[in-house]
Amino acid sequence: MSASTASSTAGTAADRQPLPLAGLRVIDYSHFLAGPYVGRCLAALGAEVIKVERPGTGDAGRQHATVLDAHTSGYFLQLNMGKQGVSVDMKDARGKAFMQRLCDSADVFIENYRPGALDKLGLGHAELSARNPRLVYCSISAYGHTGPDAHRAGFGLIAEARSGIMQMVGTPGEPPPLLRISLGDMYTGIHAVAAINAALLGRERSGRGQHIDMALYDTLVSMHEYAVQNWTLRGVLPEQTGHDMPTSTLYGVFRAADGDLVIAAQVDAAWKRFAALVEAHGGPAGFASDARLHDGSGRNAQREHILAVVRPWVAARTVAELTRLLDGIDVPCAKVQRIDEVLADPQIQARGMVVEQHHPRLGTLRLPDLPFRFSGCDTTIRRVAPDLGQHNAEVAAALGYGADEIAALQADGVLFSARPDGTGLPPA
Repeated sequence: MSASTASSTAGTAADRQPLPLAGLRVIDYSHFLAGPYVGRCLAALGAEVIKVERPGTGDAGRQHATVLDAHTSGYFLQLNMGKQGVSVDMKDARGKAFMQRLCDSADVFIENYRPGALDKLGLGHAELSARNPRLVYCSISAYGHTGPDAHRAGFGLIAEARSGIMQMVGTPGEPPPLLRISLGDMYTGIHAVAAINAALLGRERSGRGQHIDMALYDTLVSMHEYAVQNWTLRGVLPEQTGHDMPTSTLYGVFRAADGDLVIAAQVDAAWKRFAALVEAHGGPAGFASDARLHDGSGRNAQREHILAVVRPWVAARTVAELTRLLDGIDVPCAKVQRIDEVLADPQIQARGMVVEQHHPRLGTLRLPDLPFRFSGCDTTIRRVAPDLGQHNAEVAAALGYGADEIAALQADGVLFSARPDGTGLPPA
């Protein structure tokens, strides 16, 4: 799905509005995942996002997963599209002065370093907000800036383990599996996007920005939609349940003749339709009329009996046949798809969830789009992620640096780029 197709959801030309954050400047002084994801989201919403990286290697995400050349990875391309890129040597006083001038011009500052790390560089909240009281400063860390663990290092994996989420998944009696998506980082990132926008709105009334302190651990604990109250109100701890939910029968993953699918027939009306379908297509007589199974508590009590009927019934049929039958009675179901199947899915194509970009060295890029859909504007990002230091000269000029000053900063490596002219990297 091309970027242009996604724009079809944005209404007619007469309906078009400016992107919601147009005119705002964001400094993205973050690395790896959570912070860069926030910057990407704000860029999609119209903000001017300036990605700031260290000289030499830049963001560590440039060398993380699907490495394409010396300074580029699919990981970095996905998380940093839509941004301008500068690379500044903060060890040089001129680099610090450049960054302070840049932050003085900003509306939002994003960082995801360990608490206190940026204070040493003169980029902490206290110093930047004293210079620019309207600045919305967003920090993302494993544990937040308060509490006994604030000083500890951490990643999404650590928060997923401590939050209780990891303990709930997997097969009983076995170590829990890795979640395989960065739940803590991405969920914290989108919460940060919401918080930043709220702080910007609040700034319109108060005239002042504020410090947003986001913790991966906090975010994942907030995600528990039943486990916490199940413990605090009933004293019951969640257990690993494998492929289905003992408290929501029938709801889980089932193996068909040619693949796996999920079935959600846990609501009473859906269950009755499902049971009637099973009985009508070779299931045991009386399965649909068994009154013990007509409410949730009864189904949970008879879970093993139900699974003993449903599992072989599903196993005897293909995923396509099961999907057709279940769609026919309006029982939610879906094939467990591989990534190649996801990208070929007509629904994903219709929604424009794969964006195509042209990269000057790498050719056509196909990467996941963001799920924002506005009736009045198109949030599809067409600018590819920047090369290291690619926009040094443009950003410096916008800050009021003269051509000679810029040339001197580049010649001395204070403004670093992969090539002296800052235009990009040679092929690997």
